[in-house]
Amino acid sequence: MIASPIEPRRAFLAVLVGLIALAWLTLFLWELSPHGRYLDHGKWTELGLGAWLCRAVPAGPVIVPALLYALGWMLMIAAMMLPTTLPLLGLFARVTEGRADRRALLGLLIAGYLLVWLAFGLAAHAVDYGLHSLAGWAPWLSLNGWLVGAAVLAMAGAFQFSRLKYACLDKCRTPFSFINEHWRGQAPGRESFRLGLGHGLFCVGCCWAIMLLMFVVGTGSVGWMLALGAVMAVEKNVSWGRKLSAPLGIALLAWATFIVIEQGTRAL
Repeated sequence: MIASPIEPRRAFLAVLVGLIALAWLTLFLWELSPHGRYLDHGKWTELGLGAWLCRAVPAGPVIVPALLYALGWMLMIAAMMLPTTLPLLGLFARVTEGRADRRALLGLLIAGYLLVWLAFGLAAHAVDYGLHSLAGWAPWLSLNGWLVGAAVLAMAGAFQFSRLKYACLDKCRTPFSFINEHWRGQAPGRESFRLGLGHGLFCVGCCWAIMLLMFVVGTGSVGWMLALGAVMAVEKNVSWGRKLSAPLGIALLAWATFIVIEQGTRAL
């Protein structure tokens, strides 16, 4: 029996969905394990294997947390962000159908996409590391850490109303035109990787503020990952998803305002 042409695409999507499910399962089991603290960006070096590695490895207090963070971050991106790229990946699988190097090209696209998010994650980790270091010798900041959380919430809320947010979101919501604009097939490997990089940049452009919320609610919270991942998937892939940005912005600004009022009331 001759296989239907659509079967390879279904097989690819099945494998990708399986990898996404595996990422979620790994995060869930990691959170429940004795090593769950390594998902929390503030608790890498307190005790156990992480603390020992920090002492044993040269520049360990910087290198080991960065490596642990990169591992956890990439699992988070695979779990939260790859589902939002399924329309793009499905269309690209259709465009490259029949090519002998089709799987390699899909892999290069995904690699380019993940690389952009890894770079953003490491930059966010560097800022977070700097804030924790600053809090170590600035008691006022340590005692008023809620200011950072409120500022991140307010920034994320305000960004939902920016032109940049909607410009990047429109690119993410039109994968066909994006592929049509960037794919020629003349240098397939380079084009596939650059397609992943380009889509990743627009994805970071529309979702970076929401992803920063993980530093407020806790990077080790699988529940918050599910909630925020669902919001971004709806925003990018559902017909009415673009209308979600404004209500989300209002909710985040209200949350930031509530924190400020609550903390101000306590101080009185």
